Amino acid sequence: MKKLRMNLFRSGILILGLVVLSSFSQAHKFYVSVTNVNYSEKDDALQITSRIFIDDLERVLEERYEIDPELATKKEADFAEAYIEKYLRAKFSVLLDDQPVSFNFLGKRYDNDVIICYLEVLDVNLSQRSSIAVQNEVLTDLFEDQKNVVHIKYLGKKKSFVLIKENNKGMLNL
Repeated sequence: MKKLRMNLFRSGILILGLVVLSSFSQAHKFYVSVTNVNYSEKDDALQITSRIFIDDLERVLEERYEIDPELATKKEADFAEAYIEKYLRAKFSVLLDDQPVSFNFLGKRYDNDVIICYLEVLDVNLSQRSSIAVQNEVLTDLFEDQKNVVHIKYLGKKKSFVLIKENNKGMLNL
């Protein structure tokens, strides 16, 4: 009888362990990007880094442009960077005094499961401006739950935003 109870106890622990483990595998993935916009007084430029999960960006490029970029692999397509830039130009914008300004796509690098994209807006002349705004719709066309965190820094002022599909613009008054 004692042996039967011990076997039932062990079976119960095993079943409980399996239930707990299976709940982890069904956890919902979060969708987030983080963009930093920093003003360089020396260069009179906005220096921008955007961190996006590689698998999410790859999926949106596949669906939007019907390509297989193979990001962050030895087989990465030669055209991958051009499509990343094209996508960012369609989904990300910087506005000075509510007027869109162009940015230079400087390149990208990979850091574990994240791609870091480098952008720059030159000759911003912020001393003559009243506001900086960022509109970020990256991945919101693919993931309903996508959140794009944006941090803007200018001469000691810092403002952070969590942008979503319905509210995709954040502004710092200078």
